[in-house]
Amino acid sequence: MTLPQETDILVIGAGPAGLAAATILAKTARVLVVDREATAGGIPRHCGHYPFGMREFHRLMKGPDYARALVERAVQAGVTIATRVNVVQLEPGPLVTVTSDAGLSEIRAKIVLIATGVRESSRAQRLIGGEKPGGIIPTGALQGLVYLEGRRPFRRPVILGTELVSFSAIMTCLHAGIRPVAMIEPNAEATARWPAALYPRLKGIPLHLSTSIRAIEGRERVERVIVDGPTGMQAIETDGVIVTGKFRPEATLFDGSHLEKDPKTGGPVVDNFGRCSDPAYFAAGNLLRPVETAGWSWSEGVAVARSIEAGLTGKLPAPATQPVTLKGDALSWVVPQRISVPSDGAHQRFQLRVNRKVKGRISARVGGVEYASLSIDTRPERRISLPLPPTAQPVEIVLEAK
Repeated sequence: MTLPQETDILVIGAGPAGLAAATILAKTARVLVVDREATAGGIPRHCGHYPFGMREFHRLMKGPDYARALVERAVQAGVTIATRVNVVQLEPGPLVTVTSDAGLSEIRAKIVLIATGVRESSRAQRLIGGEKPGGIIPTGALQGLVYLEGRRPFRRPVILGTELVSFSAIMTCLHAGIRPVAMIEPNAEATARWPAALYPRLKGIPLHLSTSIRAIEGRERVERVIVDGPTGMQAIETDGVIVTGKFRPEATLFDGSHLEKDPKTGGPVVDNFGRCSDPAYFAAGNLLRPVETAGWSWSEGVAVARSIEAGLTGKLPAPATQPVTLKGDALSWVVPQRISVPSDGAHQRFQLRVNRKVKGRISARVGGVEYASLSIDTRPERRISLPLPPTAQPVEIVLEAK
C-alpha cells in the first residue's frame, strides 16, 4: 500500500497495546498503524496456547486467534494497518521517517504513539561463554518456527530461565513433539509464582535451581551445555538452548532521537498520561518496562488512548516536571517516572520491580511525608504497585529491606 504523508494519529507497533489504542482513537480521528513484521498482531501471533483474551473478548483464546481478533476489531473500527514498514527516525513535529517496499518516506501526525514491545536478552547479553553452534534461540524465535512455520528446530533442548515465558517455551516444545531435557535457573527459586514451578516436574523435565550455564559446546549444532550448580560442574547432553526471559524494551528508536530514555527500564520516560519527554509522543505497552501480559498491555493501550483523546482536544494538563526517585538498591525501576497534575491519567498507580528476592516495606513519600506504603515479600519480574501522589509534587519511593 502507499503510505499517507499525513495522519491524525500514527501508531508504531501492531501488538496488543498499539491495536487497542488505535481501535479507540479511530472513532474520532484518522489512525495509521505501522509495523515492521509482515503480519499484524504482535507477539501473541507466535503463542499457540491459552490463556489470552479474557479481559478483551471475555473468553479464553489461543494467541494466534487473539491476535487476529485484535486486528479484525481495529480494521472494523476504521484503522489503517501497514505492515513491513520500518521506522528509522523520530523527530519533533512530530515527524517520523520510515522505509517500506516503496522506499524512504516521511509521515507527519498530530500525535505519535510508540508501542514496540519487548525482546528477550540474548546469550551474549547474559555473558554465556563457549562455542557458537546453531540451535541457540529465544522463546519468540522458537514460537515463530513452531507455530508460524511448522518447524522443529531441535528435539532435546535445555531451557534457560523460569519466568512465565519459560513455561510458555515448554508448552511450545511439547506442541511440536520436542522434549526438553532440563530447565536451568540461576536463582534458588523459580521466578514465576507458584505453582508454575511444578509444571516442568509434571512434564518430567528436571528443574535445576541455583545453577548457571557456564558454556555451550558444539561445532555446527549444540551438543552439550556445561552447568555449575549445587553439586559442582557437569555436562548436559542436548541439541539446543532456549534462552528465555530477561526482557528488554524494544526502544532502539529512542537512541539518537530527541526523546528521553530511562536507563533503569530501558524504555522511554513517561508521565502519568503516557506522554514522553516530547508531549506529541506517547508510549504504551511493554515498551515501558519488561514485562507484562498481553492483556495488561491491551488495557494500557486503551488507557493511553483516552489520554491522547484528551490531548487532541486540549484537555490534558501541562507536561510533567515533577520527578520520581527511588531509594533502596533492590528497587529496579518505576513507571511513570514523572507526575503531572493528578487526574484520570493513563497510569493510576506506580508500577515497580525489584532486582532480587527481597522482603521489607516500600513507601511513597511527598516532601518527606509518607502517603502510601506496602509490605512486600517478592522476587524479580513480579508486579508491585503504589498509588500516585495526591498532588503533583516530587515523589520519593523508598524500600527498607529486612
